[in-house]
Amino acid sequence: MSDNDTRRNRINDAWVAAWDRGEVDELDALLSADYQRISGTGTAQGLTEFKASIVATRSAFPDLVTVVDEIVVEGDSAAIRWHSTGSHEHSFLGVPATRRQVNVSGATFARFDGDSISEEFVTWDPRTLLTALGIISVGQDS
Repeated sequence: MSDNDTRRNRINDAWVAAWDRGEVDELDALLSADYQRISGTGTAQGLTEFKASIVATRSAFPDLVTVVDEIVVEGDSAAIRWHSTGSHEHSFLGVPATRRQVNVSGATFARFDGDSISEEFVTWDPRTLLTALGIISVGQDS
């Protein structure tokens, strides 16, 4: 198995454990202690904050399933295309449960430092989530 295959498998295994089963400590084997996750808005999270955000998301969407659609690894970089579905069963970011099904997708770009990912840039459209929850309306004429 090539190093790229090993990295792809490690990413996939950690994502399934954390996002689908809530086993966020499995990320410790993949992400470095000084890991930084940077969103499209420039907001950064360290490893502890990232794990807490997954736990909070899974609490609000207990049936959450995240599918890794594609992982491309080249050198010390990885691109991960993903999509998630789940039912909004509990409060999320102050929004009471809507019981609505939510589908979101995005991409994460990671940088390896040795065997661990030290940095990720994630991009997705939060309007999709807000629209699915009924918080905002998109594409309606007045």
